[in-house]
Amino acid sequence: MTIIPITAAHWPAVRTIYEQGLATGHATFNTTAPSWEAWDESHLPHGRLVAVAAPAGPVLGWAALSPVSSRCVYAGVAEVSLYVAAEARGQGVGRQLLAALVAEAEQQGLWTLQAGIFPENTASLRLHAGAGFRTVGRRERIGQLHGRWRDTLLLERRSLVVGTEASPRSTTLASPTPSPAPTSA
Repeated sequence: MTIIPITAAHWPAVRTIYEQGLATGHATFNTTAPSWEAWDESHLPHGRLVAVAAPAGPVLGWAALSPVSSRCVYAGVAEVSLYVAAEARGQGVGRQLLAALVAEAEQQGLWTLQAGIFPENTASLRLHAGAGFRTVGRRERIGQLHGRWRDTLLLERRSLVVGTEASPRSTTLASPTPSPAPTSA
């Protein structure tokens, strides 16, 4: 298996795998796959990967990063999407894709990756936990899918190499060092 950047040429296979995820009812709130143009516009220009069986082989899965906000303070935070073809599930494709996506994110200076996962999607929860994601909390009734309220679990992974240094502002915001107590003679 090889992991390479997604191109427009991969889109038909990526879309098919996305639609397989939609069919499970536990992958996303979306109910239809977008066009290539809409997908391309909604994802970061980096952190777009496909796993292929061989250089020209079938696409086994894909992973991509989306911005969580347009505010500059969140420039180092991205949301993970990861889908594995039905016939390739349980073979380590997701694990390898997520590991490659984490490495790519850190190379691009991202310090936090997050994922919103339906609680019923236990395979995805295990996959993310194995890659160092922790559950931040449960978002109850966060959205409806096919007229039914659904919860999601919010997971995050903080980089151990990006964003670990102290912020220059942290020294100016710290409380002043107390003066020594007066002594009596």
